[in-house]
Amino acid sequence: MAAIERVGIVFSGGPAPGANAVIAAAASAFRRAGCEVIGLLQGYTHVESFRPQHSALQEGVHYRTITDADLRGLRNARGVFLGTARANPGREINSVRDLDDPQKNGGLASVHAALRHLELDALVSIGGDGTLRTANLLYEYQRRLSADTPRVRIVHVPKTIDNDYTGIDFTFGFFTAVDVMAQELLNLRADAVATQSYYIVSTMGRRAGWLAYGVAIAGEAHLVLGMEDAQGSLLDADGKLDLDKLAELVVELIAARQSRGKKYGVVLLAEGLAELLGAKDLEGASRDQYGHVSFSTFDLSRVLAGRASRLYSDRTGRSIKLTGIQLGYESRCAAPHAFDVLLGTQLGFGAFRALTEEQLDGHMISVAGQLDLRYVAFEKLVDPKTLTPVVRFIDRGSDFYRLARQLGTRVGSLR
Repeated sequence: MAAIERVGIVFSGGPAPGANAVIAAAASAFRRAGCEVIGLLQGYTHVESFRPQHSALQEGVHYRTITDADLRGLRNARGVFLGTARANPGREINSVRDLDDPQKNGGLASVHAALRHLELDALVSIGGDGTLRTANLLYEYQRRLSADTPRVRIVHVPKTIDNDYTGIDFTFGFFTAVDVMAQELLNLRADAVATQSYYIVSTMGRRAGWLAYGVAIAGEAHLVLGMEDAQGSLLDADGKLDLDKLAELVVELIAARQSRGKKYGVVLLAEGLAELLGAKDLEGASRDQYGHVSFSTFDLSRVLAGRASRLYSDRTGRSIKLTGIQLGYESRCAAPHAFDVLLGTQLGFGAFRALTEEQLDGHMISVAGQLDLRYVAFEKLVDPKTLTPVVRFIDRGSDFYRLARQLGTRVGSLR
């Protein structure tokens, strides 16, 4: 493979603590090797709409050349140095066959043209499962180009506070997000003790329960429920999560704690549980461009708090204070935890090593053990038919899952 002289870095999707550690480490390593480093601004926003016959990409508007001055103190900085967005140039691709369809691969073609317009030899992609999907689609698109068409090698660094990535044990940003939300949960727990009341808290985490479980353990919640728990008695006849049965579980928890003389408690929910509710329970909730429930229009914690409060009153003739609260966004740009800085830095440096030392293309950067670098081929991370990354859920038989169950209040419905 040709030597890399000019490399691009793109960050896409939601922010995560430690993002700048990845960018700083990768950019620093490439610059020390004599490479020019170009940062794409606001994810794929500008390059997915690039049309060379109409206009050129402008430095300072669409991209920036990263200098040594930019890197000073960047490793521990909050936010995302390059900015971010959820632009999705592969949104029309739903199968391998779509990659050969000019009507559907137009976004990928624009990105490739833009990267070549910038004279990039390689691209470091940083982002969540949607960004991994884009990286893989761009890799597969280029594999189908004629032999004489210049290619841009691409490697991907996994990012998500949700920690639901296949191919890596922990993603950067996860522990910072857990720490920030656990501190908030401990405040709510103290409030619950003082006021003899209950809080039902929903956290970010989308489809998997990693973030909710981590926050529950560190924040001393009394019950945690994730997507992995939606089975058995919590489902209705149609296999949907039954909100009434969920309310019964909360009331059962309250009764169990009251029998032990405890009149307070904190219940933690993974936001993704809302995706499993039936149409009747989700009436009025809007969805985003990917079909996911918009949690700004549907707050599961408040809905469940109201239903459980009414159920408790109907059964006991007494009232109880149940308050629903959402947590999550406040953690995404928090100052990164030291571990996330270490992890992000190693992953950023790993992107450099993957492209220069290992001469890789189409691989994700990973670590194992004491931050030992690993490289995982894209094909091992995505469904071969849909080209969608495989989500990693918590194994109900794992020690991590059992830990949260052992620390919480025992209730019959979850035994």
